[in-house]
Amino acid sequence: MEPVQLRGGRYELIRKLGEGSQGQTFEAVDKGSKAKAGPLADQWERYVRDQKTGGEVPRAAKLVAIKCFRIGTAKAWKDVELAEREARTLASLDHPRLPKYFEHFEEDGALYLVMEKIEGESLAALRAKGSMSVEDVTRMLEDIADALRYLHGRAPHVVHRDIKPGNIIRRPDGSFALVDFGAVRDRLKPAGGSTVVGTFGYMAPEQFQGRASTKSDVYGLGATAITMLTGVDPEELPHEGLGIDVERALPKRTPAALVRALSSMLVADPDQRIDSVDDALAMLREREGPRRVAAPGLRLSRKQQRKLEKERRAETDKQRAREEKKRRRAERHARRPPVLARLLGRLGLLVALIVVWATVGLALPLVLIVLSLLFGSRLRRAASACVGAARRTQAALGRASMWLSGDRADDRAASPAPGAKVRVGTEPPRVRAVVEEEEEAPAEHADAWMEERLEKEAQRERMRMHARPPGKRKHWGR
Repeated sequence: MEPVQLRGGRYELIRKLGEGSQGQTFEAVDKGSKAKAGPLADQWERYVRDQKTGGEVPRAAKLVAIKCFRIGTAKAWKDVELAEREARTLASLDHPRLPKYFEHFEEDGALYLVMEKIEGESLAALRAKGSMSVEDVTRMLEDIADALRYLHGRAPHVVHRDIKPGNIIRRPDGSFALVDFGAVRDRLKPAGGSTVVGTFGYMAPEQFQGRASTKSDVYGLGATAITMLTGVDPEELPHEGLGIDVERALPKRTPAALVRALSSMLVADPDQRIDSVDDALAMLREREGPRRVAAPGLRLSRKQQRKLEKERRAETDKQRAREEKKRRRAERHARRPPVLARLLGRLGLLVALIVVWATVGLALPLVLIVLSLLFGSRLRRAASACVGAARRTQAALGRASMWLSGDRADDRAASPAPGAKVRVGTEPPRVRAVVEEEEEAPAEHADAWMEERLEKEAQRERMRMHARPPGKRKHWGR
């Protein structure tokens, strides 16, 4: 570009550094207040300087950055107000991580802001070469946190509102500085990089509602860090709801502490987001702990709270459903069947009892007894077992009949008496059970009492059969 003189020849614009929809940023030479005026003198001085220095900037001069905001192209007075606000803000700041303010002036219908040109490359330029290492991102967080601590600690708070890779410079010594306080405002574009008091993708969600706060800068710095680690714009990273899913977005080799720190910075809800970058740095220093464990004292996001509440409600509903199922089962068990159903049921039980005794209690034992005359005493023991089975079946049918009649106490009456003791004796090669008789418990119902007496009688019969020598047992049952 052709050199342009400003401020009576004091500043000479060398090259363009950046351009927005309403302004431009230039690299310029500050020749000092003693620069000669007049176009002929300026041309001669420039010629002599180039011959002596080969076009380099002389020692007496220094490089500066000049922002030019053309008032005639402003679409709203708010744009002009933002440009003036940046000039006033920079004039009040003094920090090594921020550019120094020199002056601002108006010339030829344009506002010019002169500030220190910070040497180095922007993160946007470094991103084009590849992603940054974890160590570089960690130092960037620490350096920019130093600058934000200074800005947010002023009264009133100074909110940058546009932290992104293009506004962070890495100096040759490896340190980082924060630049561009919003004099050049770009319009929102789908490709990103354009700003409406912020940059799409790096803006905190509350900025779209005009509610920027110091937490908005925390979000912007977190979005910048995750972009430099992944090389992907924030809007293209995996999301969970309105927030970035940091754990899925970052590479698996990323330290767990850095994952926790960035997750706390990129919470979509400002009420649940950490208050400052210092809180994130404290998490970053906690190297131990699994990746999925939340940092101590970290407040849950509203989505996480809703998820936990949903799980609690689901568990409560399951418990209530189990209790309701038990209650209905108890009601069905206690409900008395209709009269007709009870009559039919008892008639069916009577028929079943007759069939059981006719087959299992009489016919089958007689057949086995006859066969035992030929094949031995084992068949007689089988016949006795069939009779015992028929008696147990009669007792079970009796309990069912009592249930149909509406009595639910038969289960308690049929339970073993608390005074009964059972001793199991092992005598090879057979195992036998010996029941010690004690005082009989009173039976509440005839069927239960009959079942108990029949069972004891069968046990006595089996004991007599086991005790009698095999040679003397000529007849079954003696």
